[in-house]
Amino acid sequence: MVENQYVQERDRLLAEIDEEAAQTQAYTGRKQFSARVMNALQKVPRHQFVGADQHDMAYLNRPLSIGQGQTISQPYIVAVMTDLLDITPEDTVLEIGTGCGYQAAVLAEIAKTVYSVETIEVLATAARERLEGLGCKNIHIRTGDGFLGWPEYAPYDAIIVTAAPRTVPPALIEQLKPGGRLVIPIGEAFETQTLYRCVKESDGTLTQKRMLPVAFVPMVKN
Repeated sequence: MVENQYVQERDRLLAEIDEEAAQTQAYTGRKQFSARVMNALQKVPRHQFVGADQHDMAYLNRPLSIGQGQTISQPYIVAVMTDLLDITPEDTVLEIGTGCGYQAAVLAEIAKTVYSVETIEVLATAARERLEGLGCKNIHIRTGDGFLGWPEYAPYDAIIVTAAPRTVPPALIEQLKPGGRLVIPIGEAFETQTLYRCVKESDGTLTQKRMLPVAFVPMVKN
């Protein structure tokens, strides 16, 4: 739960996300995000996922540095990507790019199980310890190559990628269930990229729909 001192900041952030959802409806087709997503954002204490020197900025609607050249995503982006996955409480989700663990914690408030792959070992270790300390029991983290996914627990109901490859990695398509959803930024490193919502069809092909212009760190091989 969010400590009392952050309640006002959190509530203001949720109101800003509501406003931005309405403003981006033309891109996403979603005027507002589901109650499940907003409740998850309300429950997860974002200040616990950044350094103590950034606690006063934790509930601003902006990305923040988490070290190792990585960032914790802007809360609106976390919200829109989570909403586009259309997760149910029975779903198993694969996340590529654990980072500090914040997105995984939000997913875990909605999904049955979250598997998360992080290429940078120090971040994976810190995220695992942080999430265990917060009592998150349905998140599993490993260090590995995100381009390869996590085949042992496939197929997944939904896959989210929080770094930008140039194209959709074939292994992620293979590990997605028919009817499963994939939300992923695609584009060149350090340029404006495009967020896509993809659905795997019964014949194994992937239907891709453009959503939003975004800016993510590049997805790199382990």
